[in-house]
Amino acid sequence: MLHVDPIFAATSVAPATLAAGGEAVPPPFTVARVLTETRLDSWLALGLVLAAGLYLYGVYRLRLRGDRWPVVRTVCFLGPGLGGIAAVTVSGLGAYDTALLSVHMVQHMVLSMIAPIFLALGAPVTLALRTLPVRPRKRLLAIVHSRIARVYSFPLVAFAIFVVNPFALYFTGLYEITLRHEWAHELVHAHFIMTGCVFFWPLLGLDPLPGRWPYPARALLMLLSVPFHTVLGLTIMQSTTLLGGDWYPSLHLSWSDPWNDQVVAGGVLWAGGEFVSVTMLAVLVVQWIKQSEREARRLDRELDRQEARQRAAEASA
Repeated sequence: MLHVDPIFAATSVAPATLAAGGEAVPPPFTVARVLTETRLDSWLALGLVLAAGLYLYGVYRLRLRGDRWPVVRTVCFLGPGLGGIAAVTVSGLGAYDTALLSVHMVQHMVLSMIAPIFLALGAPVTLALRTLPVRPRKRLLAIVHSRIARVYSFPLVAFAIFVVNPFALYFTGLYEITLRHEWAHELVHAHFIMTGCVFFWPLLGLDPLPGRWPYPARALLMLLSVPFHTVLGLTIMQSTTLLGGDWYPSLHLSWSDPWNDQVVAGGVLWAGGEFVSVTMLAVLVVQWIKQSEREARRLDRELDRQEARQRAAEASA
């Protein structure tokens, strides 16, 4: 049985507009449907609401006791972070992710690159450590510093997972399985988010993670990731076979050609991947400069204290 989103099944279509398996094919893709059609019946939507509620509750707890929490962190986490995930999964855009490969690639970019970056900049682990009671805080620290966390957050391991996974997904039979089975389709969404978090959290995140590399090494690793999406995008654009097997032709979309859409999808990965990677490289350099400035101010304060102690010792002598 083919998996088609509820928006498609609810659309009145003539018998000639049926895909293989007897399911209704989607109506033409328009901006209006992206803005008006929303799905709130998935576990991912529930998870987004729960994550937003917990984060806001943590900020509220901090303010109750008079502590500050940077507004920009809250905006990053709730806006481009959780909001970016919602924009490509529970909106009308998510309703077309099994009909258009180009839409799926937009999802791929947001879920694996854009949203994880801003989730990391929101520093949710730091927020939890500052608001949780003693026992849950110790458990969270034990998880963060566990052997499994050390292995997966090690930059080279995270880089390998980030680079290899898309090739394993799109150039094997796994991608077709995600199109035909909704549970696999939802699972790959979560996989994209986790892969992005594992890669970007140690590089750009503000949380206290174990084994974090110095900024020059992080910048080098980010630079090495720049051509990755270029290679993947060009490979998809020049492929002589359709991703997903016969899934897209079986939909018989009169308003979209699977081959042309695959070229667009490869272009989305190529252009979008380079733009995000170069932008995040710039963000990393800015963080590096700010960290150097903080270190310089710390050294200046330490030198001032040493001079003050020396003057006091000379005066007393």
